[in-house]
Amino acid sequence: MITIHHGDNLQALAQFGDATFDFIYIDPPFNTGRTQRRDRLRTRRSLDGTRAGFGGHSYATELVGTSSFSDSFDDYLAFLAPRLAEAKRVLSATGGLMVHLDCREVHYVKVMLDSIFGRASFKNEIVWAYDYGARTTKRWSPKHDTILWYAKDPDRYTFRADESDRLPYMAPGLVTPEKRRRGKLPTDTWWHTIVSPTGREKTGYPTQKPLGIMERIVKVHTKPGDRLLDFFAGSGSFGDAADRHGRDVVLVDSSAEAIRVMKRRFAEREVRFLPARGRGGPRRRSALPDY
Repeated sequence: MITIHHGDNLQALAQFGDATFDFIYIDPPFNTGRTQRRDRLRTRRSLDGTRAGFGGHSYATELVGTSSFSDSFDDYLAFLAPRLAEAKRVLSATGGLMVHLDCREVHYVKVMLDSIFGRASFKNEIVWAYDYGARTTKRWSPKHDTILWYAKDPDRYTFRADESDRLPYMAPGLVTPEKRRRGKLPTDTWWHTIVSPTGREKTGYPTQKPLGIMERIVKVHTKPGDRLLDFFAGSGSFGDAADRHGRDVVLVDSSAEAIRVMKRRFAEREVRFLPARGRGGPRRRSALPDY
């Protein structure tokens, strides 16, 4: 079951009871300092098209829509801190949190998470590496994101390694035939392509993450029947993976465009749409540690 809240995520978090979720994944804005934009194009064969394609045919493209949002914060940590404190509150005793960021803010957010959860609760820094898009000649081209994984209780958490997809050995001649057939477990560096600009998975949302990454997280870090949460839901990739693998999931986003994308994406699924409003009275305030 997918439940989608449309509204401010801090207000939505205040509605959830203590220890009501088994796992949280979030992909917050990266604070790039610019507007994130993604154009949606329709391509058709045309004798006077400006693009060459397979078999020497020419194609014309038509702009059918644009998605965008501002990704700039004067005080990014002040924005994120109360939301992460609430995340800890709503996690179950054996729950886990993953925060997906890039190189701009990840180091500062890790220090803050160490303060909120405790340094012992830090389990992994996962590097998602990809190789797509423009290159620069002025520095090493940034082609990775970072996912920070924290366990609410560092001694009790879900990690089902046997449920992971497996990878081929890079030197198959050095291992036994049995190991070659089985493949090896991923490490903390995940090589995975981005969402194909022309593939069926593409929703048109500017910061959509690949379903393959989300499915690995869901299968290994949660169990069937667990209740999951993503309060920066965007295109709904985490919710899609959770639903495909039998987990109840709650998604929250304030963007009307994100809600429209998820409505299209989950048109054939069992979904509840709710406004993210408080219960009335003052919103619950989380105690924030110093950091």
